[in-house]
Amino acid sequence: MRPDLAAKYDLRVPRYTSYPTAPHFHPGVTAETYRGWLGGIDPKLELSLYLHIAFCAEMCWFCGCHTKITKRYAPVAAYMDALWREVDLVAEALPTRMTARHVHFGGGSPTILSSEDFVRTIDLLKSRFILKPDAEVAVELDPRTADEAYVKAMAGAGVTRASIGVQDLDDKVQRAINRIQPYEVTERVVEWLGKYGVPEVNIDLIYGLPYQTLDGLLDTIETAVKGFRPRRVALFGYAHVPWMKKHQRLIPEESLPDTETRWQQYEQGCKLLTETLGYVQIGLDHFAAPDDAMAVALKEKRLHRNFQGYTTDSATTLIGFGASGIGSLPQGYVVNDGEVHAYQRAIAEGRLTTSRGVAITPDDILRREIIERLMCDLEIDLDVVAGRHGSDGSQFAAELASLAPLQADGLVEVEGHRIHVTEDGRTLVRAVCAAFDRYLKAGEQRHSKAV
Repeated sequence: MRPDLAAKYDLRVPRYTSYPTAPHFHPGVTAETYRGWLGGIDPKLELSLYLHIAFCAEMCWFCGCHTKITKRYAPVAAYMDALWREVDLVAEALPTRMTARHVHFGGGSPTILSSEDFVRTIDLLKSRFILKPDAEVAVELDPRTADEAYVKAMAGAGVTRASIGVQDLDDKVQRAINRIQPYEVTERVVEWLGKYGVPEVNIDLIYGLPYQTLDGLLDTIETAVKGFRPRRVALFGYAHVPWMKKHQRLIPEESLPDTETRWQQYEQGCKLLTETLGYVQIGLDHFAAPDDAMAVALKEKRLHRNFQGYTTDSATTLIGFGASGIGSLPQGYVVNDGEVHAYQRAIAEGRLTTSRGVAITPDDILRREIIERLMCDLEIDLDVVAGRHGSDGSQFAAELASLAPLQADGLVEVEGHRIHVTEDGRTLVRAVCAAFDRYLKAGEQRHSKAV
């Protein structure tokens, strides 16, 4: 992309893993609201389950997650007692023992759990829900804290996918983000995953990190892909939001790549992954082997996007467990209290811990589908999508008109009510989606940069 366009459109816009987006959630959605929504779910629907493990052994300074640092296991054990009880409370609030097709352990760091507690958690889920035989069970894995016994326990419990945080392999960059993780540490865990039969391995990489150079990033990508042979790769942009995450203030602003360098890192990284290493690009920041389920879903236009990013999971109900756990239900979104002790107290008292959320309207549901299809497919026929909601594309005349600057710069093509994001515009798809976000205020600074 031309440098002038990179600067012109490097806006602060949502990542659109939900719509409405998280800044518009409010405390008017309470625990009792959530309980009512759970009881009203169609028993025939299949669920997706997310478990937030809110602890890490040390803080990575780039991190944007909800997590606490501990060197002792006692706080983790107490937290898991609460999380297990929350699973019971939610299951009791549902209309029946429901089927789950997808389970995701995130954090924080799920690998801070003991092998015994991880297995106990899986066993509890199996007792409270009907896990489909082909359910995906995915775990975010920190190679620095995962040992062989844990990997063996994961495999034995039925884990089908491990997502490994690699970030960057350069020692200077690792020191600048307080995540010392030599290549050999990750290599050892990948070997264990293969030894014990976990079939799918993903890796997460980040561009835009302090002291990160273009050549250094490209070397990290090539070395990690050839060494770890992942089925999927995520190439995320570092979101520098020190006004939200105070530990990011430990990263000197002057050490971060400027806008032009950041765009070069993204574009050259994508080119290396697709043209040289043979991956299919998925939306903005994911890459998959051509025969991977995600690449197939993209081709068949049934890819989805949720709080974990791009996914093949089509469940309309996502239940979030743990402090700051976030859920998506047919009626709206809910978020658990993010303060661990408050979360534990509420659960001990037999209460759900919803601290905020938002009920969704028919207009929200329509705009959410428009945004999801743009994020996934990079194109949309507004008449077709609106028709599924009893409407037509003519109601979006103002939104289409607002795309004129992007159209003039060759980033989108608009023909009638059809929108196509060009390859040059892929990097700015979030800015295209923002045209359909009726909640977004001009100049809002609560979001990360578009790339």
